[in-house]
Amino acid sequence: MTMPFVMPRPVGSPPATWAAYGLTTLTVLPLVWRRRAPVAVLLAVLAAGAVSLMIVQAEAGPVTVRTDPQKAEAAFDAISEAGRDAMAQLRRMLGVLRENEVQGAPRAPQPDLGDLPTLIDRVRTGGLEVSCRTEGAARALTPATGATVFRVVQEALTNVVKHAGATRASVRLHHGPGALEITVTDDGRGPAPAGGPGRTGGHGLTGIRERAAAHGGTASTGAGPGGKGFEVRVVLPVPAGTSGSSPGT
Repeated sequence: MTMPFVMPRPVGSPPATWAAYGLTTLTVLPLVWRRRAPVAVLLAVLAAGAVSLMIVQAEAGPVTVRTDPQKAEAAFDAISEAGRDAMAQLRRMLGVLRENEVQGAPRAPQPDLGDLPTLIDRVRTGGLEVSCRTEGAARALTPATGATVFRVVQEALTNVVKHAGATRASVRLHHGPGALEITVTDDGRGPAPAGGPGRTGGHGLTGIRERAAAHGGTASTGAGPGGKGFEVRVVLPVPAGTSGSSPGT
């Protein structure tokens, strides 16, 4: 097997082999997996989140179509929108996995704070009451940080839909000195007791922690206020800068 990713070679040169670099399958595969494992986790979170929301909305559709046709139509629209969003995200993530991706190729724009109202409306169509509020003076975020805030909220709400059995959830964005705090709470089942069955969150909470760590931030999960429900809390460092706009509700 050749090793084209180790060192560029002139056109016409014989291909370099693993043996030429003193490498074997046992030494190379862990390196490849270590590079791609985080992407695989994000793909799993992305697919599971989108499909979970689509299932909830699809199951509610036949019931509401007889009693509230307008709400049923909104649910089916949300299913379509969730599917398109998931496809766009999958294409973006698969582009990262392509070994010969063209450098500088245009990609679809990443979501940001301005897309949160659409996300929340989509979740509401599944029957979950969701509120959103912003505290403090909002600052402009880098595209990467804005996308991370969106994905954290998306994955936290998906976790509520999949695991909480909740009726209400709240999203809070607090702009403090040098940091943005994201808190998502619900009134459903709390965290699983030690060694017992209950709510764990699966890959979604793992993805949230990895996103926070990638920006030098922190993520914590546990029981909500007063020991009720579940809470996801993420703190991302945000340097002081110009003021930005806040998402609607």
